[in-house]
Amino acid sequence: MEDILYRFCAYGMEYKHHEGYTHEWVTLLPVVHLAYNTSQQSTTGKTPALVERGWNLLLPVDYLKKSLLTIQPTAKEIHEMCKRAWKNEVEVKLTEEFSRKHPVFPVSLVKPYFQTEGYRFPSMKKNPTPPEIVEVEDSLGPVKKIIKARKIRLNCKDQRKYLVRFKNQTADKDKWLEEDAIPDGNFI
Repeated sequence: MEDILYRFCAYGMEYKHHEGYTHEWVTLLPVVHLAYNTSQQSTTGKTPALVERGWNLLLPVDYLKKSLLTIQPTAKEIHEMCKRAWKNEVEVKLTEEFSRKHPVFPVSLVKPYFQTEGYRFPSMKKNPTPPEIVEVEDSLGPVKKIIKARKIRLNCKDQRKYLVRFKNQTADKDKWLEEDAIPDGNFI
């Protein structure tokens, strides 16, 4: 206690708190006494008040802690009652991006999730088979006639394209082709 008082008094006879008012250190002596009596000592492992008087001093914080302990079991009981009352609803843990959404959903909207075999056993992952390449014939046969012609601007150049109909094909097979892509296009 002497050491605490010596250090407390060594700062000067006047004490200024955060608002700048000065007080005599004598008025703050009860606060120092309470702090000393409620601190746990390293040698005994107990507070000086418990060693001297046989009981600990109770602070307002201790009363708050006692009342919190009685509130928590009640809250747990209410939570269990809510779970029993709403058997047709599911509460979901949402990530931050969905934190503004309501976490309770009807059971009818929820589907069970099954992990794939590849997820549970990563070494057994099968390599995906490449898709089959289907070759499409570029030419549908010889050109029967040119139906229309038009100019198109591609890459800052004017190009002429022709709508052609192929021999022995219907109108749905007509294509727009450039002059270079038409067989014997230079004679047309």
